Amino acid sequence: LRAGHNKSGIYSINNPRNNQTLKVYCDQTTDDGGWMIFQRRTDGSENFYRTWTEYQEMFGNLSNEFWLGLENLHALTKGKEYELRIELEDCENVRKFAKFAWFSIGSVKENYSLKVTGYSGNAGDSLSYHNGRQFTTKDVDNDSNPNGNCAIKHRGAWWYGRCYQSNLNGAYLNCQTSTTQAASWYTFHGNRYSLKFIEMKFRP
Repeated sequence: LRAGHNKSGIYSINNPRNNQTLKVYCDQTTDDGGWMIFQRRTDGSENFYRTWTEYQEMFGNLSNEFWLGLENLHALTKGKEYELRIELEDCENVRKFAKFAWFSIGSVKENYSLKVTGYSGNAGDSLSYHNGRQFTTKDVDNDSNPNGNCAIKHRGAWWYGRCYQSNLNGAYLNCQTSTTQAASWYTFHGNRYSLKFIEMKFRP
């Protein structure tokens, strides 16, 4: 954005993880732009019920549904201050957002722990509960739930505790409201509502 690229789309940046080129999607219009998107759900075309190894790396299609990868997220947010913005849309086309003043992802030794504080927005805060939590997938259980793996129980991969207030990598169920496996945000329609559109992004 500072270099004059004010159109949203796919750009190539230097990845501090390995000094190689990384393709990313930049949102240059929302809230003054400058956002790097790291997760998007739009239609259920991509499988988000994946393993630890798969979540470490990027998967999906930058033009539609994708996940940027935990290793890339850690490298990009390490040692700097970033803000996080989450876009949510329901099936009546009502769009809300949650914004956080500080955001970063820990290293693999920290099991990619989530650091997030400073909520603002109109979607309600369903993420601060997950602050400090480690990432859990169906095959690597780092949650604090004594009754099994939250990722298996709720068909997702997330910074679960016992288990969640948000589950944005959960099942994309086309607006169904019948299961806690849904890709949901508790303060926006509860934990059984599968949101139609989800986007997570960060910027300096």
